Amino acid sequence: MGTEFLLLGPLAVRTDGTEVPIRAAKRRAVLAALLLRANHVVAVDELAAVLWGEDVPLAARSGVQNYVMRLRQALGAAGSRIATKPRGYLIEVQPGELDLDRFEGLLREARTAARKAAWPDASGQAAAALALWRGEPLADLGSDLLAAREGPRLSELRLQAVETRIEAEVQLGRAREVIAELRQLAAGHPLRERLHGLLMLALYRDGRAAEALAAYQDARRVLVDELGTEPGPDLRQLHQQILTADPALDRPADAGLDDRAAAVPRQLPAAVAAFTGRSAELQALTSMLGAAGGPGTVVISAIGGTAGVGKTALALHWAHQAARQFPDGQLHVNLRGFDPSGTPVTAAEAVRGFLDALGVPPGRIPPDPQAQAGLYRSLLAGRRMLIVLDNAADEQQVRPLLPASPASLVLVTSRRQLGGLGAAEGARLLSLDVLSHGEAVQMLAGRLGAGRAAAEPAAVDDV
Repeated sequence: MGTEFLLLGPLAVRTDGTEVPIRAAKRRAVLAALLLRANHVVAVDELAAVLWGEDVPLAARSGVQNYVMRLRQALGAAGSRIATKPRGYLIEVQPGELDLDRFEGLLREARTAARKAAWPDASGQAAAALALWRGEPLADLGSDLLAAREGPRLSELRLQAVETRIEAEVQLGRAREVIAELRQLAAGHPLRERLHGLLMLALYRDGRAAEALAAYQDARRVLVDELGTEPGPDLRQLHQQILTADPALDRPADAGLDDRAAAVPRQLPAAVAAFTGRSAELQALTSMLGAAGGPGTVVISAIGGTAGVGKTALALHWAHQAARQFPDGQLHVNLRGFDPSGTPVTAAEAVRGFLDALGVPPGRIPPDPQAQAGLYRSLLAGRRMLIVLDNAADEQQVRPLLPASPASLVLVTSRRQLGGLGAAEGARLLSLDVLSHGEAVQMLAGRLGAGRAAAEPAAVDDV
């Protein structure tokens, strides 16, 4: 897995998937300053300002040298990436190792796709870019200088990605799903005309022209009150187009998805014909449906147990019973985590199969696996779907397949407990044991016939 440097949230460094602890705030500030200028020299004076602000001590140079030395020690093997130069220090970062670099690359690709009206690509790339954000960047460094200098730039880039994703969603015919988000964004950034324009267009395409016109008046009032200026030409033109019901505002006939996108996937395999028992477990699964639509949550049921105990049978039996409560479809994949062939399905392969089931034409699927995962999550946004991930090897195989939609339910089966899903994703864990004696007798009677089972009770007990 190599080394990862993470800036888009609490500062973190990972080596082969294991986090390298850097607890001292000033060491973290030095590392952040170097990463923000990765592969470029950061002068000693600049690092001193990052560390001490306006109160730079007389011995600042030796102080910076000391913090860099301790940072190298804390980074372990990755400490050799920090090189001493005549004017300062430089950290060597390879392509793909810094989350900020990956984010900016995905954002460029998303905006390029948007300019070409390749809306599925724009949605997927923007969603993949936003998925890299883990929280507020630069907030855990204790450096007011870094926060003031770099924070607004990072916030602006993130907002651009959000705008690109939302515009793609509106163009793909999912205006209704983004209206609430747009209202919050427009209220939080009242001087940003693009957000007001997207909100107006989304309302109009959702058949709410009067609300779209009211949104314009709200935007105009804020701009006049705060800046003393009328809205810009783009917003005024959109207002006029809504007033005249301009056909140019209608959703394009071909927004990038083919006719299969209208199909609802029904991928559940056949259930076990003579399913028996497990009434308590079925009730436990059904009770989770009430939580499946909780705001900001994805409910996951991780069913663990030994081989042959009936995990898949239970999952499929319940899934067929609950399918009607997921009108947007059901997805299924056998991840082959414990397949005798020894070749589990990768998360990227599973995502690619789901995109096909969701109607994305092959030519519209982005080549980058992260962008594919972002497109997958975008397609599930606002939908109520049931996703069955059967025979999972571990949490890492499952996590990229989890949708962001709070209305969807993911059902996972695995021989392992997958406790990490419970800790990090709030999964409810349900462990299966062997059937009770009564359930086992009932199952045999169903297979052999009630008469034969009743005629040989001792043999049934032995079996």
